[in-house]
Amino acid sequence: MRLLEVLTPAQVREFIEFPVRLYAGDPNYVRPLDRDIETVFNREKNKYFRHGELIRWLLVDGAGKTLGRVAAFVNERTAHTFAQPTGGMGFFDCVDDQAAADALLNGCREWLQGRGMQAMDGPINFGDRDQWWGLLIDNFGPPLYTQNYNQPYYQRLLENFGFQLYFNQFTYFRKVAAPLTPEYQEKASVLFEDPNYSFEHLRVANLTKYAEDFRQIYNKAWVKHDGVKEMAPEQAANIMRKLRPIIDEKICWFAYHHGQPVGFFIALPELNELFRHVGGNLNWWGKARFAWYRWRGAVRTMTGIAFGIVPDHQRKGLEMAFILAASKTVQDTSKVHYEDFVMNWIGDFNPKMMRVAETIGGEIWRTHGTFRYLFDRSQPFERAPVIE
Repeated sequence: MRLLEVLTPAQVREFIEFPVRLYAGDPNYVRPLDRDIETVFNREKNKYFRHGELIRWLLVDGAGKTLGRVAAFVNERTAHTFAQPTGGMGFFDCVDDQAAADALLNGCREWLQGRGMQAMDGPINFGDRDQWWGLLIDNFGPPLYTQNYNQPYYQRLLENFGFQLYFNQFTYFRKVAAPLTPEYQEKASVLFEDPNYSFEHLRVANLTKYAEDFRQIYNKAWVKHDGVKEMAPEQAANIMRKLRPIIDEKICWFAYHHGQPVGFFIALPELNELFRHVGGNLNWWGKARFAWYRWRGAVRTMTGIAFGIVPDHQRKGLEMAFILAASKTVQDTSKVHYEDFVMNWIGDFNPKMMRVAETIGGEIWRTHGTFRYLFDRSQPFERAPVIE
Protein backbone atom coordinates (compact mmCIF):
# COMPACT_ATOMS: atom_id res chain seq x y z
CA MET A 1 0.00 0.00 0.00
CA ARG A 2 1.15 3.54 -0.70
CA LEU A 3 -0.17 7.05 -0.26
CA LEU A 4 -0.51 9.24 -3.35
CA GLU A 5 -0.86 12.98 -2.90
CA VAL A 6 -3.84 14.22 -4.90
CA LEU A 7 -2.38 16.48 -7.58
CA THR A 8 -3.66 15.50 -11.03
CA PRO A 9 -7.19 15.93 -12.44
CA ALA A 10 -7.54 12.15 -12.54
CA GLN A 11 -6.63 11.91 -8.85
CA VAL A 12 -9.08 14.71 -7.99
CA ARG A 13 -11.79 12.76 -9.81
CA GLU A 14 -10.87 9.57 -7.95
CA PHE A 15 -11.01 11.42 -4.63
CA ILE A 16 -14.65 12.25 -5.46
CA GLU A 17 -15.61 8.90 -6.96
CA PHE A 18 -14.06 6.52 -4.41
CA PRO A 19 -16.77 6.91 -1.72
CA VAL A 20 -19.47 6.63 -4.40
CA ARG A 21 -18.15 3.16 -5.24
CA LEU A 22 -17.56 2.32 -1.58
CA TYR A 23 -21.22 2.99 -0.74
CA ALA A 24 -22.69 1.54 -3.94
CA GLY A 25 -25.83 -0.35 -3.00
CA ASP A 26 -26.24 1.44 0.33
CA PRO A 27 -29.81 2.84 0.22
CA ASN A 28 -29.03 5.45 2.89
CA TYR A 29 -26.06 7.01 1.10
CA VAL A 30 -26.73 10.37 -0.54
CA ARG A 31 -23.94 11.46 -2.84
CA PRO A 32 -22.73 14.95 -1.93
CA LEU A 33 -22.56 17.54 -4.66
CA ASP A 34 -19.14 17.28 -6.29
CA ARG A 35 -18.74 21.04 -6.13
CA ASP A 36 -19.45 21.12 -2.38
CA ILE A 37 -16.53 18.77 -1.79
CA GLU A 38 -14.15 20.41 -4.24
CA THR A 39 -14.83 23.89 -2.88
CA VAL A 40 -13.08 22.81 0.33
CA PHE A 41 -9.89 22.12 -1.65
CA ASN A 42 -10.08 25.21 -3.87
CA ARG A 43 -7.62 27.90 -2.77
CA GLU A 44 -9.62 30.64 -4.47
CA LYS A 45 -12.95 29.64 -2.93
CA ASN A 46 -12.01 28.44 0.56
CA LYS A 47 -11.03 31.32 2.83
CA TYR A 48 -9.34 28.93 5.27
CA PHE A 49 -6.34 28.77 2.95
CA ARG A 50 -5.59 32.37 4.00
CA HIS A 51 -4.60 31.11 7.44
CA GLY A 52 -3.95 27.44 6.93
CA GLU A 53 -2.69 24.67 4.68
CA LEU A 54 -3.98 21.32 3.50
CA ILE A 55 -2.93 18.12 1.80
CA ARG A 56 -4.98 15.15 0.63
CA TRP A 57 -4.12 11.62 -0.37
CA LEU A 58 -5.42 8.47 -1.95
CA LEU A 59 -4.31 5.10 -0.60
CA VAL A 60 -3.79 2.45 -3.29
CA ASP A 61 -2.76 -1.19 -3.18
CA GLY A 62 -0.04 -2.86 -5.27
CA ALA A 63 -2.38 -3.12 -8.24
CA GLY A 64 -3.29 0.56 -8.07
CA LYS A 65 -6.78 -0.04 -6.63
CA THR A 66 -7.97 2.69 -4.28
CA LEU A 67 -8.46 1.58 -0.68
CA GLY A 68 -9.13 4.93 0.94
CA ARG A 69 -8.83 8.70 0.94
CA VAL A 70 -8.12 11.35 3.55
CA ALA A 71 -7.11 15.00 4.01
CA ALA A 72 -4.95 16.64 6.69
CA PHE A 73 -4.87 20.34 7.44
CA VAL A 74 -3.85 23.08 9.84
CA ASN A 75 -6.04 26.06 10.67
CA GLU A 76 -3.63 28.52 12.29
CA ARG A 77 -6.49 30.53 13.81
CA THR A 78 -7.63 27.65 16.00
CA ALA A 79 -4.67 25.24 16.12
CA HIS A 80 -3.06 26.95 19.10
CA THR A 81 -6.22 27.49 21.17
CA PHE A 82 -5.92 24.02 22.74
CA ALA A 83 -3.55 22.52 25.33
CA GLN A 84 -1.70 20.83 22.46
CA PRO A 85 -1.41 22.51 19.03
CA THR A 86 -4.09 20.60 17.12
CA GLY A 87 -4.51 19.98 13.41
CA GLY A 88 -7.33 18.34 11.52
CA MET A 89 -8.10 15.15 9.64
CA GLY A 90 -11.13 14.86 7.39
CA PHE A 91 -12.76 13.41 4.31
CA PHE A 92 -11.72 10.01 5.61
CA ASP A 93 -13.16 7.07 3.70
CA CYS A 94 -11.68 3.61 3.83
CA VAL A 95 -12.41 -0.04 3.20
CA ASP A 96 -12.92 -2.13 6.33
CA ASP A 97 -9.24 -2.87 6.85
CA GLN A 98 -7.27 -1.64 9.87
CA ALA A 99 -3.93 -1.64 8.06
CA ALA A 100 -5.37 0.60 5.35
CA ALA A 101 -6.89 2.95 7.92
CA ASP A 102 -3.62 3.08 9.86
CA ALA A 103 -1.72 3.99 6.69
CA LEU A 104 -4.06 6.90 6.00
CA LEU A 105 -4.07 8.16 9.59
CA ASN A 106 -0.31 7.79 10.05
CA GLY A 107 0.13 9.88 6.91
CA CYS A 108 -1.95 12.61 8.53
CA ARG A 109 -0.07 12.35 11.82
CA GLU A 110 3.38 12.60 10.23
CA TRP A 111 2.40 15.54 8.03
CA LEU A 112 0.86 17.41 10.97
CA GLN A 113 3.84 16.69 13.23
CA GLY A 114 6.05 18.24 10.59
CA ARG A 115 4.06 21.45 11.04
CA GLY A 116 4.36 21.59 14.80
CA MET A 117 1.07 19.94 15.69
CA GLN A 118 0.82 17.66 18.71
CA ALA A 119 -2.70 16.34 18.16
CA MET A 120 -5.33 15.95 15.46
CA ASP A 121 -9.12 16.10 15.50
CA GLY A 122 -11.22 14.18 13.07
CA PRO A 123 -13.03 13.65 10.98
CA ILE A 124 -13.58 17.39 10.65
CA ASN A 125 -13.72 20.05 7.96
CA PHE A 126 -11.12 22.47 6.65
CA GLY A 127 -13.85 25.05 7.00
CA ASP A 128 -16.80 25.93 9.19
CA ARG A 129 -18.18 23.49 11.72
CA ASP A 130 -21.62 23.30 10.12
CA GLN A 131 -20.32 21.13 7.25
CA TRP A 132 -18.51 17.78 7.01
CA TRP A 133 -17.87 17.61 10.75
CA GLY A 134 -17.82 14.51 12.92
CA LEU A 135 -18.08 10.75 12.58
CA LEU A 136 -21.55 9.26 12.34
CA ILE A 137 -21.94 6.94 15.34
CA ASP A 138 -25.71 6.59 15.77
CA ASN A 139 -28.70 6.52 13.34
CA PHE A 140 -27.16 5.54 10.03
CA GLY A 141 -30.08 6.79 7.93
CA PRO A 142 -29.84 9.23 5.01
CA PRO A 143 -27.59 12.19 5.91
CA LEU A 144 -28.70 15.78 6.08
CA TYR A 145 -27.16 18.22 3.61
CA THR A 146 -23.35 18.51 4.13
CA GLN A 147 -23.57 16.08 7.06
CA ASN A 148 -20.98 13.31 7.15
CA TYR A 149 -22.14 9.78 6.41
CA ASN A 150 -20.19 6.60 7.05
CA GLN A 151 -20.56 2.94 7.90
CA PRO A 152 -20.47 1.82 11.59
CA TYR A 153 -17.04 0.19 11.20
CA TYR A 154 -15.37 3.59 10.83
CA GLN A 155 -15.57 4.13 14.60
CA ARG A 156 -13.69 0.88 15.19
CA LEU A 157 -10.98 1.90 12.70
CA LEU A 158 -10.43 5.26 14.42
CA GLU A 159 -10.53 3.94 17.98
CA ASN A 160 -8.18 1.07 17.18
CA PHE A 161 -5.72 3.64 15.85
CA GLY A 162 -5.95 5.52 19.14
CA PHE A 163 -8.54 8.25 18.60
CA GLN A 164 -10.71 9.11 21.61
CA LEU A 165 -14.07 10.86 21.68
CA TYR A 166 -13.55 14.60 22.21
CA PHE A 167 -17.22 15.58 22.04
CA ASN A 168 -20.55 14.39 20.71
CA GLN A 169 -22.64 16.54 18.43
CA PHE A 170 -26.36 15.80 18.42
CA THR A 171 -29.11 16.24 15.87
CA TYR A 172 -32.51 16.72 17.52
CA PHE A 173 -35.87 15.85 15.94
CA ARG A 174 -39.49 16.79 16.46
CA LYS A 175 -42.68 16.82 14.43
CA VAL A 176 -43.56 20.34 13.29
CA ALA A 177 -47.24 19.85 14.14
CA ALA A 178 -46.55 18.63 17.68
CA PRO A 179 -48.07 21.29 19.96
CA LEU A 180 -46.10 23.20 22.52
CA THR A 181 -47.18 22.24 26.03
CA PRO A 182 -49.52 24.63 27.89
CA GLU A 183 -46.79 25.14 30.50
CA TYR A 184 -44.33 26.08 27.76
CA GLN A 185 -46.76 28.52 26.14
CA GLU A 186 -47.52 30.14 29.49
CA LYS A 187 -43.84 30.72 30.28
CA ALA A 188 -43.05 31.83 26.74
CA SER A 189 -45.87 34.37 26.71
CA VAL A 190 -44.18 36.47 29.39
CA LEU A 191 -41.46 37.74 27.04
CA PHE A 192 -43.47 37.24 23.87
CA GLU A 193 -45.96 39.83 25.14
CA ASP A 194 -43.24 42.12 26.55
CA PRO A 195 -43.32 45.30 24.40
CA ASN A 196 -39.55 45.69 24.76
CA TYR A 197 -39.05 42.56 22.64
CA SER A 198 -40.01 41.99 19.04
CA PHE A 199 -39.75 38.97 16.75
CA GLU A 200 -39.70 38.87 12.97
CA HIS A 201 -38.83 36.47 10.21
CA LEU A 202 -36.09 37.27 7.72
CA ARG A 203 -36.96 39.15 4.54
CA VAL A 204 -34.72 38.47 1.57
CA ALA A 205 -35.30 41.99 0.24
CA ASN A 206 -33.37 43.30 3.26
CA LEU A 207 -30.72 40.58 3.45
CA THR A 208 -27.84 42.98 4.16
CA LYS A 209 -29.49 44.09 7.41
CA TYR A 210 -30.07 40.53 8.58
CA ALA A 211 -26.50 39.55 7.72
CA GLU A 212 -25.22 42.25 10.07
CA ASP A 213 -27.76 41.34 12.77
CA PHE A 214 -26.66 37.71 12.47
CA ARG A 215 -22.98 38.71 12.81
CA GLN A 216 -23.54 40.82 15.91
CA ILE A 217 -25.46 38.07 17.68
CA TYR A 218 -23.01 35.36 16.60
CA ASN A 219 -19.98 37.27 17.89
CA LYS A 220 -21.59 37.87 21.28
CA ALA A 221 -23.05 34.38 21.67
CA TRP A 222 -20.47 32.06 20.12
CA VAL A 223 -16.95 33.53 20.14
CA LYS A 224 -16.37 32.29 23.70
CA HIS A 225 -16.77 28.70 22.48
CA ASP A 226 -13.73 26.47 22.11
CA GLY A 227 -12.10 27.03 18.73
CA VAL A 228 -14.57 29.70 17.49
CA LYS A 229 -13.25 33.00 16.15
CA GLU A 230 -15.04 36.31 15.61
CA MET A 231 -17.00 36.68 12.38
CA ALA A 232 -16.12 39.60 10.09
CA PRO A 233 -18.81 41.61 8.23
CA GLU A 234 -17.76 40.26 4.84
CA GLN A 235 -17.96 36.70 6.17
CA ALA A 236 -21.53 37.21 7.39
CA ALA A 237 -22.50 38.82 4.10
CA ASN A 238 -20.97 35.93 2.18
CA ILE A 239 -22.88 33.38 4.26
CA MET A 240 -26.18 35.10 3.53
CA ARG A 241 -25.37 35.43 -0.18
CA LYS A 242 -24.73 31.70 -0.39
CA LEU A 243 -27.95 30.93 1.45
CA ARG A 244 -30.12 33.34 -0.53
CA PRO A 245 -31.17 30.89 -3.32
CA ILE A 246 -32.49 28.38 -0.79
CA ILE A 247 -33.78 30.58 2.03
CA ASP A 248 -37.39 30.18 3.09
CA GLU A 249 -38.08 33.50 4.80
CA LYS A 250 -40.71 32.10 7.14
CA ILE A 251 -38.34 29.69 8.91
CA CYS A 252 -35.53 32.17 9.67
CA TRP A 253 -36.27 34.31 12.73
CA PHE A 254 -34.66 37.17 14.63
CA ALA A 255 -35.36 38.61 18.09
CA TYR A 256 -34.81 42.24 19.07
CA HIS A 257 -34.73 44.12 22.36
CA HIS A 258 -35.43 47.83 22.03
CA GLY A 259 -34.66 47.34 18.34
CA GLN A 260 -31.23 45.78 18.92
CA PRO A 261 -30.60 42.22 17.65
CA VAL A 262 -30.37 39.73 20.50
CA GLY A 263 -31.19 36.34 18.98
CA PHE A 264 -31.51 34.35 15.78
CA PHE A 265 -32.94 31.03 14.68
CA ILE A 266 -31.95 29.98 11.17
CA ALA A 267 -33.57 26.99 9.48
CA LEU A 268 -33.41 25.86 5.87
CA PRO A 269 -35.33 23.41 3.71
CA GLU A 270 -33.55 20.04 3.93
CA LEU A 271 -31.73 20.05 0.59
CA ASN A 272 -30.69 16.40 0.57
CA GLU A 273 -34.35 15.56 0.02
CA LEU A 274 -33.74 17.15 -3.39
CA PHE A 275 -30.03 16.48 -3.99
CA ARG A 276 -30.48 12.72 -3.57
CA HIS A 277 -32.06 12.87 -7.05
CA VAL A 278 -29.25 14.70 -8.88
CA GLY A 279 -26.33 12.26 -8.60
CA GLY A 280 -23.85 14.76 -7.19
CA ASN A 281 -23.92 17.02 -10.24
CA LEU A 282 -25.82 20.27 -10.72
CA ASN A 283 -25.39 20.33 -14.48
CA TRP A 284 -28.41 21.26 -16.61
CA TRP A 285 -29.99 17.86 -16.00
CA GLY A 286 -29.27 17.97 -12.28
CA LYS A 287 -30.75 21.47 -12.02
CA ALA A 288 -33.83 20.33 -13.93
CA ARG A 289 -34.34 17.40 -11.56
CA PHE A 290 -33.73 19.68 -8.56
CA ALA A 291 -36.36 22.14 -9.80
CA TRP A 292 -38.82 19.35 -10.62
CA TYR A 293 -38.68 17.75 -7.20
CA ARG A 294 -38.80 21.11 -5.45
CA TRP A 295 -41.88 22.05 -7.49
CA ARG A 296 -43.49 18.78 -6.47
CA GLY A 297 -42.99 19.70 -2.82
CA ALA A 298 -40.49 16.94 -2.11
CA VAL A 299 -38.98 18.79 0.87
CA ARG A 300 -40.84 17.84 4.04
CA THR A 301 -38.10 18.59 6.55
CA MET A 302 -36.71 21.88 7.77
CA THR A 303 -33.27 21.83 9.31
CA GLY A 304 -32.26 24.25 12.04
CA ILE A 305 -28.67 25.17 11.33
CA ALA A 306 -28.01 28.00 13.79
CA PHE A 307 -29.50 29.27 17.05
CA GLY A 308 -27.98 31.96 19.18
CA ILE A 309 -28.92 34.36 21.97
CA VAL A 310 -26.57 37.03 23.28
CA PRO A 311 -25.41 36.38 26.88
CA ASP A 312 -27.27 39.35 28.42
CA HIS A 313 -30.59 37.85 27.32
CA GLN A 314 -29.94 34.22 28.19
CA ARG A 315 -31.68 32.53 31.14
CA LYS A 316 -34.65 34.88 30.74
CA GLY A 317 -36.86 32.57 28.72
CA LEU A 318 -36.15 34.40 25.48
CA GLU A 319 -35.55 31.13 23.64
CA MET A 320 -39.06 30.04 24.66
CA ALA A 321 -40.63 33.27 23.42
CA PHE A 322 -38.59 32.91 20.24
CA ILE A 323 -40.00 29.45 19.53
CA LEU A 324 -43.53 30.58 20.37
CA ALA A 325 -43.26 33.42 17.86
CA ALA A 326 -41.92 31.14 15.13
CA SER A 327 -44.49 28.41 15.85
CA LYS A 328 -47.35 30.74 14.99
CA THR A 329 -46.05 30.67 11.42
CA VAL A 330 -44.34 27.30 10.96
CA GLN A 331 -47.30 25.37 12.42
CA ASP A 332 -49.71 27.13 10.07
CA THR A 333 -50.08 24.74 7.12
CA SER A 334 -51.45 27.54 4.96
CA LYS A 335 -48.04 29.27 5.22
CA VAL A 336 -45.51 26.42 5.34
CA HIS A 337 -45.53 22.77 4.27
CA TYR A 338 -42.95 21.11 6.52
CA GLU A 339 -43.72 17.97 8.52
CA ASP A 340 -40.46 17.36 10.35
CA PHE A 341 -37.98 19.62 12.10
CA VAL A 342 -34.39 18.74 12.93
CA MET A 343 -31.89 20.84 14.86
CA ASN A 344 -28.40 20.05 13.65
CA TRP A 345 -25.06 20.30 15.47
CA ILE A 346 -25.65 20.75 19.19
CA GLY A 347 -22.50 19.76 21.06
CA ASP A 348 -22.63 17.84 24.33
CA PHE A 349 -20.32 20.56 25.68
CA ASN A 350 -23.25 23.00 25.43
CA PRO A 351 -25.89 21.80 27.92
CA LYS A 352 -27.81 25.08 27.63
CA MET A 353 -28.55 24.46 23.96
CA MET A 354 -29.38 20.83 24.69
CA ARG A 355 -31.97 22.02 27.21
CA VAL A 356 -33.41 24.44 24.66
CA ALA A 357 -33.83 21.63 22.13
CA GLU A 358 -35.42 19.37 24.74
CA THR A 359 -37.69 22.10 26.07
CA ILE A 360 -39.31 22.57 22.66
CA GLY A 361 -39.98 18.85 22.39
CA GLY A 362 -36.85 17.77 20.55
CA GLU A 363 -35.31 14.35 21.08
CA ILE A 364 -31.80 13.22 20.17
CA TRP A 365 -32.21 11.62 16.76
CA ARG A 366 -28.65 11.26 15.47
CA THR A 367 -25.16 11.47 16.95
CA HIS A 368 -21.85 12.39 15.34
CA GLY A 369 -18.62 12.37 17.29
CA THR A 370 -15.52 14.50 16.98
CA PHE A 371 -12.48 12.43 17.94
CA ARG A 372 -9.01 13.54 19.04
CA TYR A 373 -5.67 11.76 18.79
CA LEU A 374 -2.75 12.93 20.95
CA PHE A 375 0.60 12.30 19.28
CA ASP A 376 2.34 11.89 22.64
CA ARG A 377 0.51 8.82 23.95
CA SER A 378 1.73 9.48 27.50
CA GLN A 379 -0.21 12.76 27.73
CA PRO A 380 -3.54 12.70 29.63
CA PHE A 381 -6.62 12.98 27.43
CA GLU A 382 -9.43 15.39 28.31
CA ARG A 383 -12.88 15.78 26.77
CA ALA A 384 -13.98 19.16 25.40
CA PRO A 385 -14.70 21.60 28.26
CA VAL A 386 -18.36 22.16 29.06
CA ILE A 387 -19.69 25.68 28.50
CA GLU A 388 -21.24 26.93 31.73
